[in-house]
Amino acid sequence: MACTASRRDFLFVSSGAALGNMIASGLAPADEPGERGVDFSRSGLITGQPKPLKHESIPGFLSAEQIAPHHTAHYGGALKGYLAANSRLEKGAKSGESIEMATFGALKRAVNSKGNSVVLHEMYFDGMVPQALAPAADVRRAIEQRFGSLEQWTADFIASANEAAGWAMLVTHPVNGKLYNVVSDEHAMGILWMAVPLVVVDTYEHAFYIDYHNRKAEYVEKFIDHIDWTEVSRRFRKQNQ
Repeated sequence: MACTASRRDFLFVSSGAALGNMIASGLAPADEPGERGVDFSRSGLITGQPKPLKHESIPGFLSAEQIAPHHTAHYGGALKGYLAANSRLEKGAKSGESIEMATFGALKRAVNSKGNSVVLHEMYFDGMVPQALAPAADVRRAIEQRFGSLEQWTADFIASANEAAGWAMLVTHPVNGKLYNVVSDEHAMGILWMAVPLVVVDTYEHAFYIDYHNRKAEYVEKFIDHIDWTEVSRRFRKQNQ
């Protein structure tokens, strides 16, 4: 689990700047009605349509000009690719129609990669807010038990995201109950089987290039200030209820 954060990351976290607006006064409510569950009913994997954005822009972090093509072309494109590959495989399986092996393998891999891309994009877009509250007590306690402190988790997550070519995630694992900061360089790589994402950041260039150009580290650091800890709590409690 240990990682080596850069001196810049260490100074950033030590100064308290990484927490920014995340540490608002008081703790987020531990148990709001209806929070004990995550609603996937509008996922594109179910509806066949892109899930609407919660926020068309996030002032001070991501502009509408950055979010719109990301949501439409990259998330929407992944959904189209998944639906096409899945439909072709389903049709072949039900009809008994043979598919040339190279095509069959490519379709199978597309379902995995593009299907994962759909889910991760939805969790990424749904997991950000214009101004974050503090983590609820149960989530904060779990982070502190695993990483030592919220600040140390932040340093590890920032370092992980800066290393990731595709995605960085805080996940919880149902087998041992532990939290992990996971690096994924492609939608179907770097995952822990059965792990459930709690915090998801897209680190592909398309996620930040319009607003940040090549300043990926700045994008990652600002992301910390816009984590929707209420959404994180819903995901966490879904696995611990």
